[in-house]
Amino acid sequence: MSEAQRCPTPDAAPAETISAEAASKVDDCLRTRTRKDFQTSQEVRWCPGCGDHAILTQVQKTLVNLAIPRENLVFVSGIGCSSRFPYYINTYGFHGIHGRAPAIAMGVKCANPELSVWVITGDGDGLSIGTNHLIHCLRRNLDITILLFNNRIYGLTKGQYSPTSEFGKQTKSSPGGTIEQPIRPVQVALASEATFVARTIFADPTHLGQTLEAAARHKGTSFVEILQDCRIFNEGAFRTMTEKAAKEETRILLEHGEPIVFGADKRKGIAERNLAPHIVDLDADGNDESELLVHDVTATSPALAALLASLEPPEFPTALGVFRSVQKPTYDELIMDQIRQFKAARGPGDVDRLLHAGTTWEVR
Repeated sequence: MSEAQRCPTPDAAPAETISAEAASKVDDCLRTRTRKDFQTSQEVRWCPGCGDHAILTQVQKTLVNLAIPRENLVFVSGIGCSSRFPYYINTYGFHGIHGRAPAIAMGVKCANPELSVWVITGDGDGLSIGTNHLIHCLRRNLDITILLFNNRIYGLTKGQYSPTSEFGKQTKSSPGGTIEQPIRPVQVALASEATFVARTIFADPTHLGQTLEAAARHKGTSFVEILQDCRIFNEGAFRTMTEKAAKEETRILLEHGEPIVFGADKRKGIAERNLAPHIVDLDADGNDESELLVHDVTATSPALAALLASLEPPEFPTALGVFRSVQKPTYDELIMDQIRQFKAARGPGDVDRLLHAGTTWEVR
């Protein structure tokens, strides 16, 4: 991270003793930062037209809006095209090994809960070798933000099918079509009881930016699936959702407290019949808006969110937006509370004393 671009930091002291003038200088610096403050001198080595470029831009803009000192930001990645991310963003970063980014991020957050920790992963990295780490991170509810780039292909290793590739997809590693059912990232996150779950798409910068900021401001584990193109090995994977002529019919933009509608004139909606989703045409006789499901991101049960996450083409449009946003105690807060309780009861720890404490168990 460039030292020249840091905002001034007051001398180390308890927060209540920092002068108003010093605090004001920090606030002024944070308010005047731009996206350029989060760019690095590294050449961005993604292919032209790759969806990763759009995601990088929106993350940098989001960090400007968050006004968090850059020395308090950490980006952790695994392996894959998406995992080059830490090189391209001017904060602290950790390029980990395949699938282990959530585990590294959990360690970083627990070691210093004051840090804003982000995980950058892909459908291959996060949902193949890294699935177990991802699920445990989600269920523990650490206060971190996880972005999963989903292009439904292994791009870095040249076009094999990935865990999210659709059934029957022909690739270099599945010339006859894959016979595996795909993992659905949002449904995995909901099943893991993640407290914030969302989906967005690279081709809608406004929606992407709004979703990223909502995720970053959530207290707890935020999981965002970002649908994106791989121009070389899976171009057009989400074409029907990005083409202007088709997108009104192929995607639902979820809004909390609003009926779930779609279509050019918002005259179609989603209802539930016999515990299954059903498309309602509001212009047809006998149908009205009262039958439509109303979105509620704060529902304790993830049942509605799971139903919406299950909507898939060609039968249904794809839902985009926040599926769930609830508050629960975070793992990092709970672990720090336990540490304080043990210190209060037993005093500060002494590693040397522990190592020389004698036999701690007997084998009989």
